[in-house]
Order: sequence, then structure tokens, then C-alpha cells
Amino acid sequence: MFDRFPDGFQALIQGASRGIGLECVRQLLAEPRVGRVYATARRPERAERLQALADEHPERLVVLRLDVADEASIDDAAATVAARSPRLHLLFNVAGLLHDEHGMAPEKRLHDVRLENLEKSFRVNAFGPLLVARAFAQLLCHREHAVLANMSARVGSIGDNGLGGWYAYRGAKAAQNMFTRGIAVELGRRSRTLICVALHPGTTDTALSEPFQARVPEGKLFTREYTVSRLFTVIDGLSPEASGSFLAWDGQAIPW
Repeated sequence: MFDRFPDGFQALIQGASRGIGLECVRQLLAEPRVGRVYATARRPERAERLQALADEHPERLVVLRLDVADEASIDDAAATVAARSPRLHLLFNVAGLLHDEHGMAPEKRLHDVRLENLEKSFRVNAFGPLLVARAFAQLLCHREHAVLANMSARVGSIGDNGLGGWYAYRGAKAAQNMFTRGIAVELGRRSRTLICVALHPGTTDTALSEPFQARVPEGKLFTREYTVSRLFTVIDGLSPEASGSFLAWDGQAIPW
């Protein structure tokens, strides 16, 4: 695994307190070729499972505060990483927002659209990964193999949208996809070894999907362990020609 990356490579998982992000950290720490892992959380002091991993791997895991809705926290995290590592080889933006405890939920019809929920979704799902990419770009543009991956979703595909609804989440993920493509073009001019992609994880057993799992066909609800192993397999197999792509967990291209 991770054969294309240099020995002792440096990775950062944005949104690592639970779910897919936390599992990414676990699997990276299990790989001997990984040097240091930076893991971010909006409230690190409440991320008990992540902190427990840090206690087990004090030399390899660094937990940082980063809230994608707080621009200053993003810049502070980037400065902290830059002070410890001259370069990053993998940055995976994982954090996402579909529903919350304040009544935000996917819209079933146009009447359900609320400005507040649109702003929340775009801030976390679209603007956040873009700001993270801006802050960490200097650490990703170098002569060694590197990947910037943004966690997207198939529902963000305009070409694949045959059901409608879910306006805030679909729209924000579609915007994130455009941002990812733009980042790939721009940073590709600065570094020929950097690959930028949007990834769809499939429906995974996490808090994000929990309210909708009853409708998932049998065999289509993935465990976090399976999802992360598949996503890392896709990341490991990326070539420079794949930069700017939108790919599913099985490596298949998804229409924009």
C-alpha cells in the first residue's frame, strides 16, 4: 500500500474525530511506510478516540484544531504543520455536513430550502476544502509524489442527478467538485507530481448516513474499514493523468 509515496511520507486528515476520517488515521498508522500523520478536529479536546490514538502513537500522530468554518484556525493549523514538516504528501479533506442537531436535513422539495442551511452546507462542504487547499498548497507543491483528495459524493454529480432534492448538499458538493478541478489545474502548473482528485466513498456506516440507512439496498452499506481501504487503494493507484478527476470508491469515473 502507498507504493508511490516516498518512505516516511507525511499525511494530513482533515476531519478526523470520527467516522471515515478517524478510520483513515487508524489505517495510516498501521502502515510502516507512513512517517507522521496530522489529524485535525473541530474540537480536539472532545475527540476521545482520536486522542487515544495519539497516546498510543505519540511520535507519529499530531492532533490539531481545525474548523473549516473558521479561516484563522485553518491558517494556524497550516503554520503548525509547516513548522514541523517541510512538505506534505497526502492531504485528505474528509469533514462534511448533511444534517445537524438544529433541524438541518436534506430537502425533499423546493419548499424545504432554507438560506441558513444553504450557507452551512456550502461553508463546510465547499468553502472549507478550498480554504484548506489554499493554506496547505505550499506544503503539497514539491518534487515528490503527492495527493490532495477531497471527499465528494455521487449526489454532487450534475449528470447523475435523476432524483432532485437535497439542494444544499448536492449544490455544495457540485461546487466542491468545481473547486477541486480548478485546484488541479492551477497547482498542476506549480508541481507536476501533485495529483488533485474528488472521491466518492459510497454509502458508509457513519453518523452522516445513519438517518438514511434503512433505504440502502442490502450489501450497499459499507463499513468504515472497507470504505477507507478502498479509498486508499484508489489514492495509491493514482497517476498524474488522473489529476482533476471525480472517482468512486472502486476507481470508476463519475460524470460531473
